[in-house]
Amino acid sequence: MPRYVDGFVLPIPKKNIEAYRRLASRAGKIWRQHGALDYKECVGDDLVVNMGKSFPKTVRLKRGETVVFSWIAYKSRAHRDRVNAKVMKDPRIEKMVDSMPFDVKRMVYGGFKTLVDA
Repeated sequence: MPRYVDGFVLPIPKKNIEAYRRLASRAGKIWRQHGALDYKECVGDDLVVNMGKSFPKTVRLKRGETVVFSWIAYKSRAHRDRVNAKVMKDPRIEKMVDSMPFDVKRMVYGGFKTLVDA
């Protein structure tokens, strides 16, 4: 089945990881309730790379921060658009927007068509 994925990379102060985990756990339930197929939030573990541009450089990581890599899977882009429209109207999400434990301006985001699903 073809899938569409929203991907996110964001910097987060290490001291805020637990607060982010709680927020992301609630957000994941909301996305799933509105139809998302999968919701993952992953915290950086091995971020030193010898080639290409690293996640820390991409988000201009500061001392005391780490990187979170996340994705949400949908059936298609149209499905993503329908789910996100519902999510953005959900009052539970509106409450979360004001309490983001990271610098939203440094978040990297995009929508992706699945190229390989092995």
